[in-house]
Amino acid sequence: MHKALPVAAALAVCALAALPTQAATLTTKGRGWKLTTQLRVTSLSPGRQYTITFATSAMKTRYTPYLTAAVSQAKAAGLKLAIGGVEPVNPAKCGPVGHIQFTELYRPLGRAGYSQGMPCPNPSKGVGTGGIVAIDSEYWDGTWPIPAYKLRNTLVHEPLHALGLDHPNLDLNKDGKTADYECVAAPSGETPIMCSPNGGYRTAPGTGRLTGFDLDGLKALLANARAQGIK
Repeated sequence: MHKALPVAAALAVCALAALPTQAATLTTKGRGWKLTTQLRVTSLSPGRQYTITFATSAMKTRYTPYLTAAVSQAKAAGLKLAIGGVEPVNPAKCGPVGHIQFTELYRPLGRAGYSQGMPCPNPSKGVGTGGIVAIDSEYWDGTWPIPAYKLRNTLVHEPLHALGLDHPNLDLNKDGKTADYECVAAPSGETPIMCSPNGGYRTAPGTGRLTGFDLDGLKALLANARAQGIK
């Protein structure tokens, strides 16, 4: 299961100012994707190296196989994204610029089975600088059984939050509420992996891979940077 914002209260204490003036010319949502504009993240630098790092070597070994396919897809879409090494992670503080830091916490959202991820808020010119991913430790100790497809999709969903993608849920049935799972779907039936609380492909080999909706969101983040002349 996955929700987002905030990973730690200290990451969100800074007041959210208005979006940059140039934001009016930027694209912040589309069919099946939405950006994390509430934290003023509207772009990703096409020239910046973004690196996924881990709090321990055991976490690097555990998570790398789940992330490899999605990282390759993001790279093919134009994002300089790589799986890196091990470094200290403080869930209440953003790490080095460009780092998406993975750690494990017991119920980071205070609810069984829910993980979370978020970008570092208020980056200069809206260009994402990285973020924090906190995976619920219950997935691994047997206290929260989670189907394989949900686990794989969740472990990709959260770093996409840290890169700047939000839940694209919509009030599709026009009942005045935006509900869980209420997301657009491709003709083949899959919803965006960013759909809350669980989206993406449900059968192998698609699980843990980005859908076209999610790739469009990453491409929009890159395009918004280019629109501002950011390389």
